[in-house]
Amino acid sequence: MIPFLSPHDPFPPVERALRDPNGLLAAGADLSPERLLDAYTHGIFPWFGEDDPLLWWSPDPRMVLFTADVHVSRSLRKTMGSGRMQISMDSCFAQVMEGCAEPRRGQDGTWITHEMSEAYRRLFDLGYAHSVEVWVDQHLVGGLYGVALGRMFYGESMFSRVSDASKVALVALVKQIERWGFPCVDCQMSTGHLSSLGAREISRPTFLRLLGPLVRQAPALSPWRFDADLLGTMGSGVGS
Repeated sequence: MIPFLSPHDPFPPVERALRDPNGLLAAGADLSPERLLDAYTHGIFPWFGEDDPLLWWSPDPRMVLFTADVHVSRSLRKTMGSGRMQISMDSCFAQVMEGCAEPRRGQDGTWITHEMSEAYRRLFDLGYAHSVEVWVDQHLVGGLYGVALGRMFYGESMFSRVSDASKVALVALVKQIERWGFPCVDCQMSTGHLSSLGAREISRPTFLRLLGPLVRQAPALSPWRFDADLLGTMGSGVGS
């Protein structure tokens, strides 16, 4: 059994998370900025379906992409160097969330509910949530969003409307935040898509030891923007 939290209840220790389903820790509470920031500080994130209660997770193992280990395949490097795609940061957060909420192939609904979308838009307004946008001919074709605390970035979701758009967004993000002293991106759950980019699983205790010092560091100033010379090395300009 997992506890059902009232708005003022603290999270239980993450060591109490279930093994099956992996990482389920608690239900209930709310999606206030204070609750979300407390969750991320302790390696916890919300994830629930449209008809589910609010559920909180801390899986073991944890999928992490170390910024120094990002893998760019030859085909992806060619795509990034073609100049066809442009990238930007924090230019249309709400539209990126809408793109991430679009139903995926083989899925009937989305876990990015209206409640979830509103919660992360509040974090964006407060300077904690960020987005990367990928454009082709001034049309938004992909992107991602996540949360930054100190020098830790927590990836939440990504989407593509054209091939490789989400990979371009992630690689560009990683290259930029590495310059700002972010050593890794929390990818939460393991997927083949993330593995192909160099992400790997680490144990929850290892993740928490990594997390503690990073969230206490000074944040990168908002709004986020790509360095102009970095865009040049990726063959990309700034999106609209």
